Amino acid sequence: MTEAIVSFVIERLGEFIIQDAKFLFGVSDKVEFAQTELQLMQGFLKDADLRQRDDETVRVWVAQIRKAAYDLEDVIEIFILRVATKKRGMKHVLKRFGCVLKEGVDLHKIGSQIENVTTQLSNLRSSLQTYNIKEIRNSRGATSLYERQQQVRRTYSHIIERDVVGLENSAEELVKHLVKKEFSHRIVSIWGMGGLGKTTLAKQIYRHNEVRRHFGCFVWICISQQFQVRSVWEEILIKLISATTAQREEFAKLRDDEIAKKIYLLQQKSRCLVVLDDIWSIEAWESLKAAFPLYDAETESRILLTTRNKEVALHSNGFIHQPRPLNDDESWELFEKIAIFGREGITFEVSTKMKKLGKKMLQHCVGLPLAIIVLAGLLARKDTINEWETVLKNVYAYIRRGKDHEHEVTGTSWVLSLSYDNLPYYLKPCFLYLGHFPEDFEISVKRLTQLWMAEGLISLVQQRQGSMETMEEIAFSSLNELVERCMVQIGERGSIRKIKSCRLHDLMRDLCLLKAEEENFLQTVNLSHRETMYALPSPTAIEATLKGKVRRLAIYVDDNVDKLVPSSYERDDRLRSLLYFGPRYWMPNNNKLVSPIFKDFKLLRVLKVEGIKLLVKLPNEIGNMVHLRFLSLRHSFINWLPSSLGNLICMQTLDLRINGTNVVPDVFWMMEQLRHLYLPFYYTARGKKLRLSTLHDLQTLHHVSSLCCDLNDLTQLTSLRTLAIQVTSPLKNLEETLESTSSTLDRIQSLYVHNLLGIRSGTEVAQIVLSCRHIYKLDLNGRTVQLPDLQHFPNLTKLTLCRCDLKANQMAVLEKQPNLKTLCLMEETFEDGLDTLVFSKGSFLQLESLSLICMYELRDFTVEKGAMPSLHRLCMQRCMGLTTLPDGLRHITTLWELSFTEMSRTFHSRLQVGGDDFYKIQHVPSIVFANMQED
Repeated sequence: MTEAIVSFVIERLGEFIIQDAKFLFGVSDKVEFAQTELQLMQGFLKDADLRQRDDETVRVWVAQIRKAAYDLEDVIEIFILRVATKKRGMKHVLKRFGCVLKEGVDLHKIGSQIENVTTQLSNLRSSLQTYNIKEIRNSRGATSLYERQQQVRRTYSHIIERDVVGLENSAEELVKHLVKKEFSHRIVSIWGMGGLGKTTLAKQIYRHNEVRRHFGCFVWICISQQFQVRSVWEEILIKLISATTAQREEFAKLRDDEIAKKIYLLQQKSRCLVVLDDIWSIEAWESLKAAFPLYDAETESRILLTTRNKEVALHSNGFIHQPRPLNDDESWELFEKIAIFGREGITFEVSTKMKKLGKKMLQHCVGLPLAIIVLAGLLARKDTINEWETVLKNVYAYIRRGKDHEHEVTGTSWVLSLSYDNLPYYLKPCFLYLGHFPEDFEISVKRLTQLWMAEGLISLVQQRQGSMETMEEIAFSSLNELVERCMVQIGERGSIRKIKSCRLHDLMRDLCLLKAEEENFLQTVNLSHRETMYALPSPTAIEATLKGKVRRLAIYVDDNVDKLVPSSYERDDRLRSLLYFGPRYWMPNNNKLVSPIFKDFKLLRVLKVEGIKLLVKLPNEIGNMVHLRFLSLRHSFINWLPSSLGNLICMQTLDLRINGTNVVPDVFWMMEQLRHLYLPFYYTARGKKLRLSTLHDLQTLHHVSSLCCDLNDLTQLTSLRTLAIQVTSPLKNLEETLESTSSTLDRIQSLYVHNLLGIRSGTEVAQIVLSCRHIYKLDLNGRTVQLPDLQHFPNLTKLTLCRCDLKANQMAVLEKQPNLKTLCLMEETFEDGLDTLVFSKGSFLQLESLSLICMYELRDFTVEKGAMPSLHRLCMQRCMGLTTLPDGLRHITTLWELSFTEMSRTFHSRLQVGGDDFYKIQHVPSIVFANMQED
């Protein structure tokens, strides 16, 4: 990990020397000398990183190197800002924010600071022989980062996402206990050690065809170690009825006992399956069970829970199942799927040797699926027998090390540590960064890559080596490599199968937090419980040395917290990253707690403060935080945005999707490094239109308003890929504007157009869409005269139409779209009172997902045989005029999920098992009804 830190500092120094040489004055030689010292050190750090676990002296040496690199990074941060502001002629910024630049600091002092750090590095390098630390060079010496990442994309696409082996019999047995009348268990518990596959088995049951047909409502809840009873109950209630925003707001006003009673009654009324994944203690179960009708003999609802604690399973008084470890054949089957299948050009001799070595290593996995998957993911990237033999030697070393330290070595810990230590240097900090996120958190990939970039964790070396990839694409490649190494799990995929969200297995997260703590990389604190969420068992010499020098802090909050920053971190001048995690909306005790966040941490690069429900005025002092690269205030209630935001000239991602109507200052043009800008949904410009023409690196622009922005500025936004436009005023000279911005619009991949003016701007909406010929995602909200001819959009894969008032012939336009995979119609009506949808034979050949939401006037829809032959999922919500489904659905054999929410009782009864129309959908594995309404 220290190798990674040093490598990134070296790279940043190189960028500094190349790009800003004329501003270095008398310190350029000092910067180059510091870079040389780090480069000389770099080759020894791999050996030191490997040895520090067993040698306290080496551990201290590595910590000192890391601290020196961090110190150098801090000096560079301040100097880079000084150079940047001077380059922009912003001397007034330096004068006003002298506190940030450590008042009185000049080039001489900065040079002295660089010299001091360089001297420390020289002294540390001279002690290498004392500690017998050896230089290790990359065995693939000339292979560049770019080439390695290209190899990832080129060679390892065979990695299978869902590898399930040996669970079939267990799943069938437990399904019987949940659905058969002869089994009277209200609760089924899956108990076993971490990594045994409890959650995987629960998912197999949850998705089982018989389970999906038997139950009408489904809820899956992950119970973290620090869960809040109220939050869990609210989430269960929301999922049971697919709650609207208004209903969620009503639930927030209820007392805890009222929430529990609602859940209780819903389970009595409907046949529900609730999965409680990973309950840690009897106390946790006792605190939750009041919401479940456990002793009602008439209820047909069931609970499926997983736990590592046998006492929890016994105490729940249900049927208990302990998954068995995989046997040798099953272990090899799972291993082979990931590590060997799909290799091209492999000889029989090499395959035989790999099998022999693999089986030796598998002996130490003792049938634990997680251990097997992670080991296989590691070996999937090893092409030669020598590499496999090296991994085998490392396996023995890790097992021996665990025994020497009296650790449990029969579980997964050794293979998780091995997989981490085998990560290339550029991936280690990316992996450790995932430790910020709470347990069981679904991590947005877009947001994660933005955070990685802001932290400087994404290397730009390959761009200088000729790659045309953007930082975002490089970051996604890094995530993809972690997924292919089976260290990160895929959550959700988008319409083009790209990963949208990811998560960590809880044991992998434990490793992540342990390594992050050892490396002084980050700390997580739970202020809701007034306790640190994770801490090492006892302080070490390194912890004592670096105490109070944490660089990154993740704080977990809940409603009514009376402190937002732990006392030990207040005004911490080393803090670079501060991320808050809580409910979608949360409220501190008073707004005085909020202001210090924007005043006391002037060296922050990353600040995430989302969902504050208390009306807050953003203080002018936020302009002092000139190092910020990432700022998200999403969902917070902010009633004032100061003009001092313009001083944040390093900003890359700015998320101002705040609640309420705001007056936005015209300052974004100063943030020339902006890559992602999310404006409020409702806003006006302060004084004049917002200027955006200087933002040449901007890739994402959300909620650009025709009233508050000059659309001609799009001409200069040559990097733009995602554009969300609000038509809030008549578009004058639109044809000229579209012609002048054509080069930018031609590069747009995702387009959102919200027409707030009604039919009078419908033609303009169509013109805007027609100017973006290469989009793959289109979202139209508001009336349009006519849909543009979509045959001109060969890349379109996802289409959302909301309140567009389509003409009767528009379905004929949509159905011919050759690559459309996802279609969503919301609150959509048709001209002339048309109340029928027709999906004709041969239409929507590639469509996989169809959603019909709030189609209030829809009375019928027809699916002809041969229509939608690839459809996987049909979702319908609040289409109260429908009383049944089309007969043609029975011909769509690819359907695997039907979801119906807030439909009529008549609709529900006709499609139930034994109902008049059940034959139309009896072939579909998963059928879910939720919150049915009276006719």
